Formats: sequence, structure tokens, C-alpha cells
Amino acid sequence: MSRTKRADHALDRTRQAAAQLQPAAAKVKPLARSTGAAAKRGLHRTRAWAAPRVEHTGQILEDSVAPKVSALLSSAAQRLEPDKPRHRRWRTPIAIATVTAAAVAIIRSRTKPRSATPEAKPDDVVPAPDRGDGQRGTSADADADVKGR
Repeated sequence: MSRTKRADHALDRTRQAAAQLQPAAAKVKPLARSTGAAAKRGLHRTRAWAAPRVEHTGQILEDSVAPKVSALLSSAAQRLEPDKPRHRRWRTPIAIATVTAAAVAIIRSRTKPRSATPEAKPDDVVPAPDRGDGQRGTSADADADVKGR
């Protein structure tokens, strides 16, 4: 037989088999549809049953396992982190000395007299001004009188 005759013969046999299977397929289609619907119902029922259990398991894992895993990850991160550089200890005393010197300089500049007159020597005695009653008092008495004492 030639190739075309063999192909035609195979095609005829396939058509005959399809024609014989059509009545059986017509009987199986409604059964397949009802089986598919039953499978969908079963799947839905199974998912409805499993969902609360999976959620409960997730909460248990979150409450018990997750803190442990978190602690393990935190400790691993601390072990991986490089050491912090040491602070140089000489910086603090130098800073304290600088602040102290600045404070002393400010205090000294505030206590210096600002007038350009020469200071009186202890040997120089300045006569006390007249208090208005004809008596002369000491300079301390005049200062006390001015301040209201």
C-alpha cells in the first residue's frame, strides 16, 4: 500500500471509532458535569473547614515561634555588627579644661574696673564730703547714706 492509501485507511478507522464513541460520550457528559459540580462543592467545603484551622495555627506560630525566630535574628544581627570604635579619652579632659579657662577669662573680664582713672593707693586719704549738717563723715558713711542705710 502506498502512503496515501495508508493515511486514508487510518483516517477512516478514526472516523468509525468516533462514531461508535459518540453515544457513549453522550451518556458520560451529564455524569461528568455532575461530578465536576460535586468536586467544586467538596472543594468549597474543605476550604471552609481548613481556613479557621490554618488561621489558628498561624496565630499560634506567631505567638510562640515568631518571638523565638525574632530573638534569634536579633542576636545574629548583634553578632554580625562590627565593634564600635573606642572613644578617645583625652578629648573629655581637654574639653573640660577649655570650658574652665573660658569661664575664668569671662569672670576676670567682668571684675576689672572699666574706668580709665588710676586707682587710689591705700596711703592716699581722701577727705570725706560734708553730709549737710556741718559734720564731715567717712566715705563709708557717705556710701551708706546714698544707698539708704
